[in-house]
Amino acid sequence: MKGRARILMALALALAAGVAQAAQGDWLGRARVIHIAPDASSSALGLDASNETTLELDFTYFVTNKLGLELILATRQHDVTSNGARIGEVTHLPPTLTLQYHFAPDSPSFRPYVGAGVNYTRFYDINLLNGAATVEKSSWGGALQLGADFPINKTFFINVDVKKIWIDTDVKLTATGATAANFKINPVIFGLGVGMKF
Repeated sequence: MKGRARILMALALALAAGVAQAAQGDWLGRARVIHIAPDASSSALGLDASNETTLELDFTYFVTNKLGLELILATRQHDVTSNGARIGEVTHLPPTLTLQYHFAPDSPSFRPYVGAGVNYTRFYDINLLNGAATVEKSSWGGALQLGADFPINKTFFINVDVKKIWIDTDVKLTATGATAANFKINPVIFGLGVGMKF
């Protein structure tokens, strides 16, 4: 029995040694498929934005072995509706920076993390009411994040991630510049992807 126990212990140590461990100064890169589900509301006009799926890239730098800074990059066009009727579309680019706490960066199987930060959203390719309306071009808001990495080997891992991002803009009449409604998009973003340490 003692011999078997030693063999099992040796195998466990070998497996653990074969999985990359996060350390200060390390970089992680991830590519995710994300589903964007707006939790939209507006002060008038009954505005809403469509659910969309797209790709996302992010990069994490470990300040310490448990604290990481992550920059998240993605862009997507959304259909906009007013009381259920489509009135056009807007595209947004919301680069988001979060400070993450990694609970078990050295785990060989499960590395959960939480994050909080800020996003800057830039709106472009705006077409509302055939040009009769537009939106404020930029927005600042908060961001929360919950996720986990599942190591495959020294380099690669699987990632799951959920984020809540606060995005807020004003819809304005193009002719006069008057504000027609405040529009909160505030999406929840579900992500699944792969990553690598480099």
